[in-house]
Amino acid sequence: MTIYLDYNATTPVLPEVADLVYKIMVDEFGNAGSRTHEFGVTAKKAVELARRQIADVVEADKTEVIFTSGATESNNIALLGMREFAEANGKKHIITTKIEHKAVLEPIDHLQKHGFDVTFLNADKDGQVDVNELKAALRDETCLVSIMHINNETGSIQPINEVCQALASHDAYLHVDAAQSFGKYPYDLDNTRIDLISVSGHKLYAPKGIGALIMRRRGFIKPPLTPVYFGGGQEKGLRPGTLAVPLIAGFGLACELAQKNAHKWCEHAASLKVKLMDSLRTLGAEFNGDITSPYVLNFSVPGVNSEAAMVRLKGIVAVSNGSACTSSSYTPSHVLSAMGLSQEQIAGSIRVSWGHQTATIPSDEICRIMKELL
Repeated sequence: MTIYLDYNATTPVLPEVADLVYKIMVDEFGNAGSRTHEFGVTAKKAVELARRQIADVVEADKTEVIFTSGATESNNIALLGMREFAEANGKKHIITTKIEHKAVLEPIDHLQKHGFDVTFLNADKDGQVDVNELKAALRDETCLVSIMHINNETGSIQPINEVCQALASHDAYLHVDAAQSFGKYPYDLDNTRIDLISVSGHKLYAPKGIGALIMRRRGFIKPPLTPVYFGGGQEKGLRPGTLAVPLIAGFGLACELAQKNAHKWCEHAASLKVKLMDSLRTLGAEFNGDITSPYVLNFSVPGVNSEAAMVRLKGIVAVSNGSACTSSSYTPSHVLSAMGLSQEQIAGSIRVSWGHQTATIPSDEICRIMKELL
């Protein structure tokens, strides 16, 4: 039986989460916007419970959570929703990094085409940005800084607390794409200097199609976002459309379970990583990016092409060679390229990612197959 090791692409849904989603779909199927009967009231209660469960992960207020279809939509609302404020106030400068997910880079590219000036921070060989470069890039007209927490391809962790310190005396809004860290890596995101946090349910053992944007207030003032599409007025007018109550409730429960178990999950995941790295070192493997994240390892074995390796690994483990969103394009990873890796190292890169449900990683078997390809 193939062992699933592509958790950074998507996670399996926890059984208790699936049970709750099914129950609400079948037994408690009311529309949360229907206020004239008990079915709607029950649905509304489920939504508000989930809102609190999600907010609690980062010590936010539940009124600061709006529901979306996932981190991609959250990113778009956070970035494109800032356009009107930026234009009205002459603050059309954005700072981001070269290693962001395309769900951040493409909305920013859209803004750039409409007159915004964008500074792209470099990444070092470990996939981390230099906060001093961020400080040097700040201007009076900087409206928004968007830096991801944990990279989806390499697992590199950005120094978010240092970023927050760098912005302490600047009024630019800070957006963090936390799709790969929210709930699983219990550090940094509770920093109140972070204004906007994008999260996705299917990276945290909840179903696909549900996510959230957390919008922290500064004092009593919420981030100045305007809608990017319209109709219905749900979620403070920023994300119109009927709420997906079963998915929302499932996401909320997944967040509650993660908050209770995150440290234990991290310890188990880290122990799996140690064994995998020890085995790969016998082949002279190169580890691509900061190796702090307990849930993912990106590596290259000199002389081994990743496509050939994945063909041989089929039936044993399910792994990838980059982001699931761009895996069909077969173009070199923009993340690894920005880190300055050689073309050979990029062509040989394999991403292995797992979760607390992963009992074991067949490290010896993976290494045996990789050795046969040398």
